[in-house]
Amino acid sequence: MAEARCMKCKKQVEVQNAENVTMKNGMNAISGVCGTCGTKVFKITGKSK
Repeated sequence: MAEARCMKCKKQVEVQNAENVTMKNGMNAISGVCGTCGTKVFKITGKSK
């Protein structure tokens, strides 16, 4: 599973319901919810090729 930083828990957490998204500027990212507290988390994974 993917990991992202949760701003509420202030630590790296497993992303639940992870979904790959492409931002308006063409960068790839992962969006989902924190496995601990349920807050939305978002991680930029890099440029699309």
